[in-house]
Amino acid sequence: MKKIFLTIILLISISSCKSSKRITNSSPKEISKSNQSKLSPKILNVIENAEAYRGVRYKYGGTTKKGMDCSGLIYTAFNEENIELPRTTTLMSKDGNWIDLKKAKEGDLLFFATNKNSRKINHVGLVVSTNPLQFIHSTSSRGVIISSLKERYWYFAFVQARRFL
Repeated sequence: MKKIFLTIILLISISSCKSSKRITNSSPKEISKSNQSKLSPKILNVIENAEAYRGVRYKYGGTTKKGMDCSGLIYTAFNEENIELPRTTTLMSKDGNWIDLKKAKEGDLLFFATNKNSRKINHVGLVVSTNPLQFIHSTSSRGVIISSLKERYWYFAFVQARRFL
């Protein structure tokens, strides 16, 4: 019984915030000066907060520099600006305002379904740059990185975008 319980816990933690090994760690295009003037200081601060965790290893349930999971990164980045979000990816995906992907901008959240044969949302990232659309997130294999929605894996895993600010 103990082995079964441990196996289930292991499987759950492996499937959370899962990513592909083909993912590249993109360098974000800097937010252009003209775009910066359009963004509120809160959005810029949230992005800076998230980027401060780049390179931090993945830890299920983590919200510190010792380890982060995908929703923990987003929750912490917003929380540091006194913006309350739900703690889990599933709850985040039901909050905020749904937006068309073509209208996504810096500070918006992207939600993904990374489990094979399932469209259940289990991963979240924060848009840090548009054109191309890049987002910061925490993956179980590489920790906190920046990826592009142009990458085949993320393009096909994308489910929805939401705006909180």
